[in-house]
Amino acid sequence: MSTWEEFVKKLTEYMGFRDYRVEVKPEEKHGALFIYDGGDFLKENLPSVVESINHLIQMIAKKNGAEMLFFDVNNYRQERENLIGELARAAAKKVMATKGAVSLPAMNSYERRLVHMALAVHPEVATESVGEGKERYVVIKLIGASASAAAAEEEAEARGVTAPSLQE
Repeated sequence: MSTWEEFVKKLTEYMGFRDYRVEVKPEEKHGALFIYDGGDFLKENLPSVVESINHLIQMIAKKNGAEMLFFDVNNYRQERENLIGELARAAAKKVMATKGAVSLPAMNSYERRLVHMALAVHPEVATESVGEGKERYVVIKLIGASASAAAAEEEAEARGVTAPSLQE
């Protein structure tokens, strides 16, 4: 393919879509695909479509030593970033109100990074990724020793472990 725009256009047509628009901003390493005739199929499968298109672009770029771009489809990524930012801020408010740690659902590494970045400037909470693989999630807690003890105690209780040093 001579350009990512041509590649994404051909790929979109192979997927059976005819009414679409492709925008590429190579200086930003970003592209946007807007599919207008996707209907319910696209709505139901949008996360998979975004992931699949970007996986193909990564593989082709790696094989050919080309510069990679990330493509957003129908603003899915932008809306997801906004949602995760709102979730992080709401969880931080809950931590402040309850003085206890809050665990978010399992997320991929990019989404966890968004949470860490959204709360990095928050003066009263800290974030930490916990778990492994697809079960990795973010814990938000108050900054300070009492918050660490409370979080450790909560984690121990959740696992059914009684830690004498955590009991009052």
